[in-house]
Amino acid sequence: MDIGNSSLVAEFILVGLTTYSEIQLPLFFLFLGIYIVTVTGNLGLVTLIGLNSHLHAPMYYFLFNLSLIDLCYSSVITPKLLVNFVSKMNTISYAGCMTQLFFYCFFVSAECYMLTVMAFDRYVAICKPLQYTVTMSPQVCSLLAVIVYVGAFVGAWAHTGCMLRLTFCDANTINHYMCDILPLLELSCTSTHINELVVLIVVGFDVSVPSLTIIVSYSFILSSILRIRSTEGRSKAFSTCSSHIIVVSIFFGSGAFMYLHPSSVLSMDQGKVSTVFYTIVAPMLNPLIYSFRNKEVKVALKKNLSRISFS
Repeated sequence: MDIGNSSLVAEFILVGLTTYSEIQLPLFFLFLGIYIVTVTGNLGLVTLIGLNSHLHAPMYYFLFNLSLIDLCYSSVITPKLLVNFVSKMNTISYAGCMTQLFFYCFFVSAECYMLTVMAFDRYVAICKPLQYTVTMSPQVCSLLAVIVYVGAFVGAWAHTGCMLRLTFCDANTINHYMCDILPLLELSCTSTHINELVVLIVVGFDVSVPSLTIIVSYSFILSSILRIRSTEGRSKAFSTCSSHIIVVSIFFGSGAFMYLHPSSVLSMDQGKVSTVFYTIVAPMLNPLIYSFRNKEVKVALKKNLSRISFS
């Protein structure tokens, strides 16, 4: 694909998260710390699940994939943001911008779908426990993972392909810390009606269908939990879902707030703050939430730390 002929702009300038110079350095260290925690937490969770055979269950298989997605997702966005804080002018080539846009769209869609699959897994585990082994077999889990990544690829290609057809003339300053869809559309000197329609359809699908699936799944889960007579049983059943509920709320809430609104309601500066939550904060919180609120993960972590200390 020759992307060089689709635009007159050779590179873009990223404004960054803020233009206030006095807080650039403190923000650099803040987001550097967040990125280190994100990489350490997700890489640690991936390693922990891979090394412990008792974590080779469907729930942890999907958590393994979610951590991989978060690790890559954060690495697509955060390094460029960090450069913004320490450089006077942060530029990105046209090809680099389109590449970042594609992988950003890919991983954010993959996270949407993976969280949906994880909700379905919890539904089967709690509502149909006797059928769990058959329903969530290794073959089914692999197929669901493939569907997640194929669906994410299709959505990312739809956004990026439509962006490649636009022409960018003189304006090349992106009012953002990354190559996101809406700020790029503002710079185009050609019609963006098709792009806006694609955003409405694809993002609407990525938010509404997973959200509806998750809501329906948890409606059945809540109904099943309430039918459990013992308090201990209800508490144990709910504890297996609480981490997922927190992660879903953070991710879908901030994502919907950013994209599903009229452009006149939310300024781009406010949008950048919203984007921080699901591009940078959520990938950091996910492994922490699942680690601290999951008994099996904590037990596996203690065992591995004990082995390291006695070796």
